Amino acid sequence: MEDQRFLESEWDYCLVLDACRYDVFRDVYDDYLEGDLQKRWSTGSSTPEWAYRTFTGDHDIAYFSGNPFINDLGIPLNELKWGASCDYEWTASEHISDVFDVWKSGWDDDLGTVPPEGIAEAFRNEQAAVERADRTVLHYMQPHAPYLSRGKGQKLKQIQKGIKRQEEEAEADGDGSDDGLLSSISDSIRPKIESRLDDSEFAQKAGLWLELDPTDLVTDGTRVTALRLYEENLRIALESVADLVDELDGTVVVTADHGEAFGEEGVWEHHIETHIPPLMEVPWLEVE
Repeated sequence: MEDQRFLESEWDYCLVLDACRYDVFRDVYDDYLEGDLQKRWSTGSSTPEWAYRTFTGDHDIAYFSGNPFINDLGIPLNELKWGASCDYEWTASEHISDVFDVWKSGWDDDLGTVPPEGIAEAFRNEQAAVERADRTVLHYMQPHAPYLSRGKGQKLKQIQKGIKRQEEEAEADGDGSDDGLLSSISDSIRPKIESRLDDSEFAQKAGLWLELDPTDLVTDGTRVTALRLYEENLRIALESVADLVDELDGTVVVTADHGEAFGEEGVWEHHIETHIPPLMEVPWLEVE
């Protein structure tokens, strides 16, 4: 299987579907798009790992990001106090010329995420930046949870709260309080706790249950319920992508940063440096 070669490949516009596994995409994409589909091996099993291993130089890209890990805040990934712990000393703003934080401007409180049209709207509103840049990336949050048909996203809301807290703490630095010491202690303990949780299949499933309907869980089980909503999320995203593709003049590719696991090898959702096929195999569609 060919490596993803995200930046080395030829494209003018790359539309990234967050957490989109190859097999589900393969089964539904031709209801919305035409083109040459390949299976490629990603550089990471989560967004922070993918970004860190993909964007290693300086890149003239207008990047419309629905994912908070790829942002213009200037905070290295290993210093974030929200989301997954990692050792990556990487910030998007050091490697990508223009990052648009659509996860802020296009956020929908009811859905708990950025809907696909939020990405498209930001892109249309920043055409000057698009024309300046050598290439453009639109990073959609779907089919990543929360599932739009439920409208009760929880996980990304917690990330939003974490971002706000970290920005407030940054503004309050130097006030002489003990908060810095407590924060340092918390930061040293947190990765150990998260590592244990990532190793626990039950804990992973419990995190996913936040996004699912308890009635459906009892009736169909976690895997069937989650996969059904995941495919719905993908279809919603592809419908929006298909509308936008008609407006793009140039070579267009649709791909993903990583995939999503639904119990394979005891893994649920996606985690840093978990290199199993459901998380590493991603679509690479060169759109006609």
